[in-house]
Amino acid sequence: MKKINRMAIISSYFEGESYGLLGPQMAATIIEDTTGYECIVIAVTRDDDKSLIKTCLSEYFGKERPVIGFSSLSGREDLFSFAKELKEEGAVTILAGPQSYPDYIGEVRWNEHPHYFKGLSDCFDFSLKGPAEQAGPILEDIKNKEAWISCPGVTLIVKEDQVISNNAKPWDETFLRSVNWNNLFRIGKKGIIPVKITTGQVLQQIGCPHAGSSDWIDIDYPAQLDDPKKDKIRIHAKGCSFCDVATDKGFYGELGMDTVLSQISFLPELEDARKIPFELINENPLFNLPRLLNEVKKRDIRLSQINLILRADYFLKGEARLRESLLTAQETGIHILISSMGFEAFDDTLLRNFNKGIDVETNLKAIRLMRDLKIEFSDVWGYSNIEGAIHGFIHPTPWDTNETFLNTQRNISIYGLERDILPPHSTPLIIHHACALGDWIREVEEREGIQYRRHGSIIGWWEVIKS
Repeated sequence: MKKINRMAIISSYFEGESYGLLGPQMAATIIEDTTGYECIVIAVTRDDDKSLIKTCLSEYFGKERPVIGFSSLSGREDLFSFAKELKEEGAVTILAGPQSYPDYIGEVRWNEHPHYFKGLSDCFDFSLKGPAEQAGPILEDIKNKEAWISCPGVTLIVKEDQVISNNAKPWDETFLRSVNWNNLFRIGKKGIIPVKITTGQVLQQIGCPHAGSSDWIDIDYPAQLDDPKKDKIRIHAKGCSFCDVATDKGFYGELGMDTVLSQISFLPELEDARKIPFELINENPLFNLPRLLNEVKKRDIRLSQINLILRADYFLKGEARLRESLLTAQETGIHILISSMGFEAFDDTLLRNFNKGIDVETNLKAIRLMRDLKIEFSDVWGYSNIEGAIHGFIHPTPWDTNETFLNTQRNISIYGLERDILPPHSTPLIIHHACALGDWIREVEEREGIQYRRHGSIIGWWEVIKS
């Protein structure tokens, strides 16, 4: 199909990296395959010169009105502001990807509380939640705002008190079979520069099984406000209490094996004709891993490395299938790396407040198994920070006390976690306004008559601005 128009998707990125961006790159691929648009993805770091990006966008779009999607923004306020500038200068700006709906619409009851996050409707013309193919009808009539209103997945504030929010289309595997890995670019002084991707991703599961169930849970008061007489705060949670993706996506399920194998076949190749290392996006990957490796072997697709991200309990339950997979990996020379396991904490109080559904003993059993497997399958198995793994470790948190600190340090010392498990730096607890802990912190504010600072879509639990 001859390309007659252009679109760009802007996404958050880290300086000096060369990993792919599956969501935005697959969206760009779908747009190119189903519309008359050429579409590229521009990866933007915090240090990138926004005026230089504008110059490059102007050269890319020429006389056309810019149509720019924003996806996977990681809560970056600089990208929110940049989108607003582009919109004010005449571009059509679209907020898509994870949390696009709640970030566009704003924090619940923001109109009643001036310090709440007011949403991004002044930065984007509309938001688009769900599958990328929904963009087709919009792009066909991009100049007609009335046409946007009827499109699936669109949320649009037409007046201050009138919101149009359409249900998204169901996921359709037909559109998830391929990715153009050559459509990712960075901005340089000489213009748009292609990124040579060294680590890709393959989508096997949409959402997380832990997010497939929901329940009422009791969360402790922040430690600095704690009082034995104060009740815990009851909130409704899907999956981990801090997970905004759980709220946004829930759990759709796994894609068919043919779809997954098709994605793998589109991955770039190394010099020896093996596929580049890739992350298998599946929170519970071990159940079907033996079948995947056998199918790859049958079809003579040569893999180099599969990176897995999963929970400690799923890891333990999948031990037998993992051992079967490692035997196949030894035959085929594939390296399997646990690139990230969601330990998050080594104290039961913290794990309970995270609603992880596991305890410290589960985490420690998983670590023992990872270490044992390294002895048995040293040539094809990896799990440690020395091998590039970055395991989940959240600190600080609102519930840090002397007791949680001592428990954590005791486990780190006894089990030598600094040697192979702990990342170089912990990750502070991030509370997105639409995750379950957003409800928790708003209740704390109401009970205590205090206000926490909002940093864009993130609630700064560490910073009281008014009491």
